[in-house]
Amino acid sequence: MTIKSLIAAAATAVAIFTAAPAFAGDAAQQTYNEIEQAFGFVPGFMKAYPEHGIAAAWALTRDLELSENTALSPKVKSLINIAVGAQIPCRYCVFADTEAARAAGATEEEIKEAVAQAGLTRHWSTILNGLQIDFNEFKSEFGGEPAEPKAEPTSFEAPSTTLPISHIRAQSRH
Repeated sequence: MTIKSLIAAAATAVAIFTAAPAFAGDAAQQTYNEIEQAFGFVPGFMKAYPEHGIAAAWALTRDLELSENTALSPKVKSLINIAVGAQIPCRYCVFADTEAARAAGATEEEIKEAVAQAGLTRHWSTILNGLQIDFNEFKSEFGGEPAEPKAEPTSFEAPSTTLPISHIRAQSRH
């Protein structure tokens, strides 16, 4: 590479990287305009989002959560969101998605049931995981095919050095 082409490449890189923040600002402003058209205002949490990522975050929200052209109805999506928000827990999600669910026609009974269903799923997940129920046996009981047995190693695998927790506890008492 000649000095002249090196200088030209450096000048191009400087121009691109200098223009990037301006482009990010322009894209952010266009996104804020679109958000305002959708909601009538730009929510504070969206203004707080990094400008260089707001366009992508908005596109995901707009095209998945707010679109009516998806497999799930707005009401169903809002009920799912309430249930997930209750489990995270996220009071912002629960509040906003309860309002959205009501606006989409959800009844108080549907909202209660969505939250109860989330609690029930969390309950059984705690039991299944905490008691370390065998997953292959569980799958078989519910009509699934058990996973294939683990294949013999094709290369050297170091032996496990993990000690059972009972051994660790016994050692710590001495």
